[in-house]
Amino acid sequence: MRLRLPEERPTEPPTGYKIAHPVLSQDGTRAGFTGVSLGGAVPYEVLDEARCVYGLRHRAPHRRCDCGFHCVHDSATAEAMLCTAEHRAAVLLEVSVLGAYIRFEQGFRYARQRVRSATVGPCACGAVAAALADAGWGRPGWRALAPACAGCVRGRTSLSLAGFARLAGDGLRVRAGSGAVVVDLPAGLGVFELVAEAALLQARLDWFQTQLARLDEGGPQG
Repeated sequence: MRLRLPEERPTEPPTGYKIAHPVLSQDGTRAGFTGVSLGGAVPYEVLDEARCVYGLRHRAPHRRCDCGFHCVHDSATAEAMLCTAEHRAAVLLEVSVLGAYIRFEQGFRYARQRVRSATVGPCACGAVAAALADAGWGRPGWRALAPACAGCVRGRTSLSLAGFARLAGDGLRVRAGSGAVVVDLPAGLGVFELVAEAALLQARLDWFQTQLARLDEGGPQG
């Protein structure tokens, strides 16, 4: 007996979220993205169709394979992956899930997608990104890009966020996220510690002054 999965026929394409590295073609004429896991070796465009990364001839997503595009249901889950060291320079994508898909507890595996928007994180220095610049690595024929502020771009190959959106095409929206997160310390935290250190230093200074005074009093009389 063959198990049949329930079928869904949504009136609108489902929305999903994922992270990816922006890439620029070697000749500078195309822009796209490359994944952070299984499909990372094959860059994809804003509107693209999934292919089996193992070279098999079946259509993605195949039930007995893990091929296809992947995304999660909510942005917070995808954004949490940006905290890992290897994904700090990735961007957050909002995508439309197109074609056949398989629904999982946390997301989808699917045949086609349209990247609707990309949110670029801060520059490595913590400032808000103004461009996407050469990250120093890539795939054959593609340069990986990373968020960069105006001061850190320097002479690297780079695109403004609007320039990347135009080059990628198909209505992609690219925006800069906030800069580095500044954690507000509770009121007074650190002040008491400094006061305690100052009191300790003052006590030591008083002790040294007392010892010096005793030496002066017991020293040779002229």
